[in-house]
Amino acid sequence: MALPIYDRLEEQRRRMVETQIRARGVRDARVLAAMTHVPREEFVPVELREQAFTDHPLPIESGQTISQPFTVAFMAEALQLKGTEKVLEIGTGSGYAAAVLSRLAGEVHTIERIPELARTAQATLKRLDYCNVHVHTGDGTLGLPQEAPFDAIVVTASGDHLPAPFKSQLAAGGRIVMPVGDEGSQRMFLWTSMPDGLAAEDLGRFIFVPLIGVHGRRRFNDAPDD
Repeated sequence: MALPIYDRLEEQRRRMVETQIRARGVRDARVLAAMTHVPREEFVPVELREQAFTDHPLPIESGQTISQPFTVAFMAEALQLKGTEKVLEIGTGSGYAAAVLSRLAGEVHTIERIPELARTAQATLKRLDYCNVHVHTGDGTLGLPQEAPFDAIVVTASGDHLPAPFKSQLAAGGRIVMPVGDEGSQRMFLWTSMPDGLAAEDLGRFIFVPLIGVHGRRRFNDAPDD
């Protein structure tokens, strides 16, 4: 007899975590648990729900994508969250990564430049009862000074440098995870706030869409139509 759809989806999430995330080196038990429990299928278009657990990005509205599960887990683990932190996410997208972060931190603020995406993500997060996530619309490269400082900042698009607002809005001892580079060659970096400045660690090669905004690779008016 076939499993009920809820049980089948939960089993697919568990398999996703084991084969795509744990098997590729993510070891943080809290990250693995969050990836298991957050229903990724709720953050993709209904017609793509059966593909929600595949190891690649998927299209969402406004011409954007939801990152592959491994990338979300990798970045979350790199932040080294313990459960009480205040986190800033740049690039809300579907809201999926913010939902994962909400299970790892005390409070999550996420910024999306596309109003339609921000509204959809906010509605999904509210429907699924992720009460500690706050969605903002605007230029993410400016950060969120009114809510700073942040214990962790995660950027889901690539820039050619680390924007100054992120540095100034990071709490002492805080961490920033962001891909840096051009469209052909990007490296993920972890910056940790130290008494004498930011210490950088290269986490490897990734591919992301460009960071758009005042401090991004492109400004809003230079971005292609969505």
